[in-house]
Amino acid sequence: MAKAKTDLVIVESPAKARTIEKYLGKDYKVVASMGHLRDLPKSKMGVDIEHGFEPDYIPVKGREEIIADLKKRAKSAGMVYLATDPDREGEAISWHLKELLQLPDEKARRVTFNEITKNVVRESMQHPRDIDQDLVNAQQARRILDRIVGYKLSPLLWRKIKRGLSAGRVQSVATRMVIDRENEIKQFVPEEYWHLDAKLRRVERPSEFTARFYGTTEKKMELHSEAEVNEVAAVVEKSPFVIHSVKRGEKQRSPSPPFITSTLQQEASRRLGMTPRRTMSIAQQLYEGVDIEGEGTVGLITYMRTDSLRLSEDALAAAGEFITSRYGKEYYYGKPRRYKAKSGAQDAHEAIRPSIVTLTPERVKKSLTNEQYRLYRLIWGRFTASQMANAIYDNVVIDVRSDKYLFRANNSELRFAGYTAVYEESADETTAGQKKPLPDLREGEPVDLLKLEREQQFTNPPPRYTEATLIRAMEEKGIGRPSTYAPTISTITAREYVVKEGRYLRPTALGEVVTKLMEERFPDIVDLKFTANMEEELDEVESGKCDWKDLLSKFYTGFEDSYEKAETALEGVHLKVPDEVSDEICPKCGRNLVYKSGRFGRFLACPGFPECDFTKPIVVEMPGKCPKCGGRILKRTSKKGYTYYACENSANCGFMTWDVPTKDLCPECGKTMFKLSGKGQRKPFCINEECPNFVPEDKRGYRRRAKKDSGEQADGSAKKDDGSSEGSGK
Repeated sequence: MAKAKTDLVIVESPAKARTIEKYLGKDYKVVASMGHLRDLPKSKMGVDIEHGFEPDYIPVKGREEIIADLKKRAKSAGMVYLATDPDREGEAISWHLKELLQLPDEKARRVTFNEITKNVVRESMQHPRDIDQDLVNAQQARRILDRIVGYKLSPLLWRKIKRGLSAGRVQSVATRMVIDRENEIKQFVPEEYWHLDAKLRRVERPSEFTARFYGTTEKKMELHSEAEVNEVAAVVEKSPFVIHSVKRGEKQRSPSPPFITSTLQQEASRRLGMTPRRTMSIAQQLYEGVDIEGEGTVGLITYMRTDSLRLSEDALAAAGEFITSRYGKEYYYGKPRRYKAKSGAQDAHEAIRPSIVTLTPERVKKSLTNEQYRLYRLIWGRFTASQMANAIYDNVVIDVRSDKYLFRANNSELRFAGYTAVYEESADETTAGQKKPLPDLREGEPVDLLKLEREQQFTNPPPRYTEATLIRAMEEKGIGRPSTYAPTISTITAREYVVKEGRYLRPTALGEVVTKLMEERFPDIVDLKFTANMEEELDEVESGKCDWKDLLSKFYTGFEDSYEKAETALEGVHLKVPDEVSDEICPKCGRNLVYKSGRFGRFLACPGFPECDFTKPIVVEMPGKCPKCGGRILKRTSKKGYTYYACENSANCGFMTWDVPTKDLCPECGKTMFKLSGKGQRKPFCINEECPNFVPEDKRGYRRRAKKDSGEQADGSAKKDDGSSEGSGK
């Protein structure tokens, strides 16, 4: 009997191909297409608008050898399984492959893998399907929409502003969001308010605690002026303090749901310092498969482009068994926790989770790169915690009365760790300080007033977006989809419409000029609701409820009208991008330096060029002040690429540290506090040697190696490991 032909499986990447081929065995040959092999041409629009938006797809330049090899393999193969990623773009890649390789319907089958494990891969291969043309059409519609906007508007921006600019549906809206936030900050009017704290001492078995002004016995009050503070102080300083009430109770905290694309990007940005693009690149590696010692090649996580919180029943059962066996029955919630996705979610795939929960981060650490390990630990921890018991806190609230006024002290202490034994979500903004346990007070017990402390405060403007908070805002407003968040942010920073200053995103003058033109001439393109509605219409194309060419026609009618009006209105107009003036002073001529862009990025330059040719690199100003001279603290990079922090008056002051300045001030000496560099929440500490709160270097948590030599650096500061300690800022 003649041997049956080997079946061909086509995926996108070599790593994915190696993993899947090991699972399928010798009857299958798995090869990689290396991504898209057919696309719209780069040299022209490639869309015949007048004849029903017909796209002109051509083979991708430089992929001729891959295409020829795939054609040869497909011709001699039995069945051809198109196993690209399980999303719109993956479906489109499979469709393009089928068309490019001229595969008949009966020979081309589509398979998808939500996770790349042996069981799932083999099971999926038993249930192939036809290519989903609705998914393909949704992707075609998105691609052509973006091509029309980009190829029509980008040349207009080149002519009216400067060469090299681009416009796009989602990137234009994202830039506008950053600009709108900047305008909110500029227009913000701070409001004054005051804290009034009473430092109290128990009469019996003396112990001290602090209570903050709360209001009267009838209602809560806020203090808006020094006069109001003095009015309260005048009364309570003459009146005895007595414990008005003591309320003890239990508070429970539930775990966060498992990750979806947006929350993974947000948490990786906050906790690991990864850009959204880097996060998705590392997640793709974990999904496609890694060689694990003792296990072989394993896809460690499920598909990472998803907006669904759904979890498979097998995964829920496995998590319950694992938690019970490893942590104890009390740490399991008792039944599977199921989470509901937000309205409008496509719900095409599961939430992001480990493929095999028993492959703990510690077990696979030796087989992973540092970045892979850190991201896998985050994903594994979040999923495992999502199925664990609540954390339980003992909560006490004490109200202290003086005359008609109440002061309140409260404290929570962890009684049962629950899910926090595995994972605790980080916050976008963290503040210093910790609450001390309260004395065991009784209702009616008298306490002595030691002193009143007044503190003036002002409300803060909304913070600038970080990459994490911009992604969250885009998701909340329905701008883009899981696959677009990372490339959108990369695009607006690469075009220098937005720049990163530390963690924060700030619009540039160029971004503001481009966005103003777009708002005036193409209001729909930068309108948040219009863009969100367009995403919903693309979802309707995917579900088969809307024809993709009808969607394109409807959009283009209004867009073409706006474009023609803009061409007429802007005839002969060239918009100037104003210089962004910095606070830095040119040491040669005394002018304020301005921001410029060059082949290596942005820099500072004197506006007096060519008479004055002074330039300097951009420095990042950190929060706080130099503890030695009170100057600004600047972020610097050493010759070996490590980050450190130094006083702006380096020649005269000499202050330098590897520790990160914070916005917090020491409650004892009032000087800037620092924290260990690295990812995650770190407790600030004081480095002022004359302060009672001073924390010596050897108590700050560094992990040191034996030094090769002793001595000091040129600036006189203590020499450290070259980035090997936990405090390294690389």
